[in-house]
Amino acid sequence: MASPTNFLLHAFLWLALATTAFSLSPKFYDRVCPQALPAINRIVKAAVHREPRMGASLLRLHFHDCFVNGCDGSLLLDSTPAFETEKNARGNLNSVRGFEVVDQIKAEVDRVCGRSTVSCADILAVAARDSVVALGGPTWKVRLGRRDSTIASRALADIVLPSASMDLPALIDNFKNQGLNQRDLVALSGGHTLGVSRCLIFRNRIYNATNIDPTFAKERRATCPRTGGNTNLAPFDPTPAKFDTAYFKNLVKQRGLLTSDQALFNGGSTDKLVKTYSLNPGSFWNDFAKSMIKMGNIRPLTGKQGQIRLNCRKAN
Repeated sequence: MASPTNFLLHAFLWLALATTAFSLSPKFYDRVCPQALPAINRIVKAAVHREPRMGASLLRLHFHDCFVNGCDGSLLLDSTPAFETEKNARGNLNSVRGFEVVDQIKAEVDRVCGRSTVSCADILAVAARDSVVALGGPTWKVRLGRRDSTIASRALADIVLPSASMDLPALIDNFKNQGLNQRDLVALSGGHTLGVSRCLIFRNRIYNATNIDPTFAKERRATCPRTGGNTNLAPFDPTPAKFDTAYFKNLVKQRGLLTSDQALFNGGSTDKLVKTYSLNPGSFWNDFAKSMIKMGNIRPLTGKQGQIRLNCRKAN
């Protein structure tokens, strides 16, 4: 008969193993496929070198994936008779991109690993980090071990993805629903130091807002008419292919491109942090990395939940 001490020891070991198995870790693939992360990095660097905008696109895929049912790769799924793809949601339609790069990463990672070992959800998390680094931003240890969902929800994506027209209270609530605080909101919004937006999304602000620098509004109207030109692009800040603090410097000057950008510096509770980030790149980098880790931890599927997809666009 096992002694109480032995029983407790076994119970403790089982708990430790269970905790390890079901929590994310930067070392998750170290033994099963040490070539995986270098393979992701190679393809991301090449893709961003070819088209710097791709860095912002890959970062956004991870963000828009995590906000809908957690970081489970659901955004990558195409429509089936059972569900409509999240790619058709209001915040994603004609906007999210980079799926071909994800396909390329998946094929290469499966090749170097010898089988389908790395989840599509983990590929998004690592590609987001590698994109930021490729464009001059901070690095962080990505926690890994997510598994992939077998379903997607366009309806939920329509409800939970933050909108470009949100004011500060709405943004704070939106992030709070994901377990993210005001510091996370401001730091992660700083991802808009990369990339561009469409005229359709910022038109209302440049023609109707009062909290906008008039010169900036005039510059933006030159490529975004009152009617037509919906797909014309404008950068979020003057250096859209460089991870820097220009986004926050813009906000302080009332040059935020989206209503939701300028909401962060508009006499509210986040003004002070925007000012801090505009003056202190180190502070922004540090908080951005921490918030990315925190966001990457939103309700992941682990252990025997979900699956490791063979094709990121469809369930096995």
